[in-house]
Amino acid sequence: MGGALATLFGTFAAALVFDIPVASALGIAAMAAILVHDIAPLPVVAQQMVAGLDSFPLLAIPLFVLAGGLMGAAGLTGRIVALALSLVGQRRGALAAVAVVACMLFGALSGSGVADVVAIGSLVLPAMRRSGYPPGFSAALLGCAGSLGTIIPPSIVMIVYGVATGTSIGQLFTAGLVPGVLAGLALMAVSVWKARREGWGGTAEAEGLVEEEGAWVGLLALGAPAIIVGGIRGGIFTATEAGAVACLYALVVGVIATRALTPALLWAELRRAAETSGVILYVIATASLFGWVLGAMGAPQVVTAWLLGLTRDPTVVILLAMALLLVLGTFMETIAVILLLAPILSSTLPRYGIDPVHFGLLLALNLAIGANTPPLGIDLMAACRVAGIPMRESFRHLPALLGAMACVLLALALMPDVVLALPRALG
Repeated sequence: MGGALATLFGTFAAALVFDIPVASALGIAAMAAILVHDIAPLPVVAQQMVAGLDSFPLLAIPLFVLAGGLMGAAGLTGRIVALALSLVGQRRGALAAVAVVACMLFGALSGSGVADVVAIGSLVLPAMRRSGYPPGFSAALLGCAGSLGTIIPPSIVMIVYGVATGTSIGQLFTAGLVPGVLAGLALMAVSVWKARREGWGGTAEAEGLVEEEGAWVGLLALGAPAIIVGGIRGGIFTATEAGAVACLYALVVGVIATRALTPALLWAELRRAAETSGVILYVIATASLFGWVLGAMGAPQVVTAWLLGLTRDPTVVILLAMALLLVLGTFMETIAVILLLAPILSSTLPRYGIDPVHFGLLLALNLAIGANTPPLGIDLMAACRVAGIPMRESFRHLPALLGAMACVLLALALMPDVVLALPRALG
């Protein structure tokens, strides 16, 4: 097995060095291992890639991507910012808090960190620049706040984790509410403290950011997560059907409530959702093949035996897994990390009595941190592009923000009841 693993990971590393996209690198590495070590007939490549996509819950991904796009096209982005502003109020540091709250609200629509960053950043970043916030800080804050979309339901990351491990997506959605709010509060506390210490902004820094009369319409945005989580937990529909309900809700809001959704915008969002979903599903297909090759080599059994020989303390196992995920999340795409490690780790967790819902939320928060950590930092990269600055300008502002998220991660790792209380209360 050692030679096959060396071929698999060596080819994968070499592909990354030559700047081949992660999704393609996973497929190339898997095919190299299959051909060199005769693991299986070559047609297995196509079979396993198709098998990785042959899952009804995965249909929820394009549906939620489309629902988030329709909500944005319906004109709710500005109204969400207005709602966040009405909740925060006018005081020094208000814009920083508004950015976090708005990202949390929009994350409950899109389920994607990058979509969250782009939608909210286009409104908030220019206002923060005018109010004296350093662009590097604003971009770092927006990237971290936008990544909360991977924790707050409906999260695409949770859907992928649920499919990969057989964990209830409804329970994952419910469990994501409290950690998402805690992480958001931590980011707000750090950002407002820094704004007041450095003298950024002013008592009326957000004045004129959006039309105040649009704030009440932003409440419509809260209807989507309420319907999704409530419907799933109430047994009215599945997570996949919830995606269709979310799309219908977005259409009603865009056509009747805001009257901003035109046929041209609808067609544009359908195309955008198809393109985004195609990229995500391509990663899932190649990562599924890579994971199958690892399984054929017996890697899950080796990892399980190694961990059992190392420790029998579940807390130590969680901390080791978190450390591994923090490292991988800095240079690998989020969904690829989940599909590579989640099936292996989930086969080990029952030996330690670790709840898969608890671990899934820790994994999502961990990868949200990785999405803002160089060299990859996909959410941070998107925020810097919206701000029009190089990524390095945000680096000195990252430690405090990522440290706040890491503190929440550590607390949730040590106190699983905080994560599991709400799913247990709802049955």
